Amino acid sequence: MLVLHQFVSSPDVCTYLPEQTMRMQGLVVGTLTAQEYQALMNQGWRRFGRLLFRPRCSACRACRPLRVNVQRFKPNRSQRRAWRANADTVRLTIGQPLCDAVRLDLYDRYHRFQAVFKGWPAPHHDAEAAYQAMFVDNSLRTSEYAYYLGDDLIGVGYVDEVPDGLSAIYFFYDPQQRRRCLGTFNVLSIIAEAARRELPYVYLGYYVAGCRSLEYKADFRPNQVLEPGMKWTDFRTR
Repeated sequence: MLVLHQFVSSPDVCTYLPEQTMRMQGLVVGTLTAQEYQALMNQGWRRFGRLLFRPRCSACRACRPLRVNVQRFKPNRSQRRAWRANADTVRLTIGQPLCDAVRLDLYDRYHRFQAVFKGWPAPHHDAEAAYQAMFVDNSLRTSEYAYYLGDDLIGVGYVDEVPDGLSAIYFFYDPQQRRRCLGTFNVLSIIAEAARRELPYVYLGYYVAGCRSLEYKADFRPNQVLEPGMKWTDFRTR
């Protein structure tokens, strides 16, 4: 791993729990292997593009990385319903990350929707450069999960491939298709692909109790969370 820059951010209002103050430790890397990233995830790190980050908050430990046990995974009723609603009508292609006008438009519409309904920040002004940096300029093997309804692209997810599993980076979708529960369908598709490859885990990023946007991850069971002592511990088992 070649580290180009490292930093700790100034204290700021937490984007997950607004009553808390957050700080992030960051690394900007020039090179990173899948094996190196696996080791870093086991220390609580996540990444967008060449930026690695993990919380370094003084008074809160709510952000806990979560992974799903693929072999033992059993979908619940709502997850089975989401699979049935999409499996026969939505086409999934898995390939190289792309940046084009269709994806940029979908990304923009998704974020504008979330800005209205959840108070998210508005999309980045230089959307193409930001998209390239976050999802396309990768130093390890990353796949794009593209979901189509007919000829229309309705969802895009990015997934890292590491030695012991698949790691979900980000997912966005067409707000007009939100009743399809495409976020759930995306996670189920990643778990199905990990099972096909006989990989033991799917990593879903940070679980944060009290944050509605992140609590859903614990519904994919059984799962484990990374505790502050950097040990993976059974969390929701059934």
